[in-house]
Amino acid sequence: MRQLLEFLPIALFFIVYQMDGDTVTLYGWSHTIDGIFTATAVLMAATVLQLLLTWAITRQLEKRLLWVGLAVCGFGAATLLLHNELFIMWKPTIFNWALALAFAASQFIGKRNLMERTLGSQIQLPHRVWTRLNLLWVAHFSVVGALNLVVAYGYSEATWVSYKLYSAILFTVLLTGLTAWMVAPHLKDQPAESQE
Repeated sequence: MRQLLEFLPIALFFIVYQMDGDTVTLYGWSHTIDGIFTATAVLMAATVLQLLLTWAITRQLEKRLLWVGLAVCGFGAATLLLHNELFIMWKPTIFNWALALAFAASQFIGKRNLMERTLGSQIQLPHRVWTRLNLLWVAHFSVVGALNLVVAYGYSEATWVSYKLYSAILFTVLLTGLTAWMVAPHLKDQPAESQE
């Protein structure tokens, strides 16, 4: 349920973008969809709604979701106020590279890296596995950020919008699968109470 809620804003962004030029009328109010700008406004509203729904359902918000919300609203506001789509197009790159930097720096700060700090209370893994997992996530965020720029500058805006939707799903599934593949051999060694 939570994963679906996280994809809702990007899905709505994609849907609204596809309606470019259409006029939507609701209770006497009408608005003509203005491509990426209307889609960005919907993305911002959906992200804030996602945060509110997550809070209402769980009574907590992950820091990651808060940072995503701040990034979407900040870059989205710049896009709308300056009427320049490059701000929203750069948001995924800056956000992913900031995460890559945070995960990479955590290798050298403190006794546990960011992956171990995040998941260490749930599963026990050897230090070398935590290091590999953390580096996998650094690589993931670095590559995703770079690919966003390749698509943003090498292809049309419409292609970039489609890429955002499909790559968000694909890269999440891929990273989850690789993480599970790296962790799975060590789960059989876990005490029964830590697996529940």
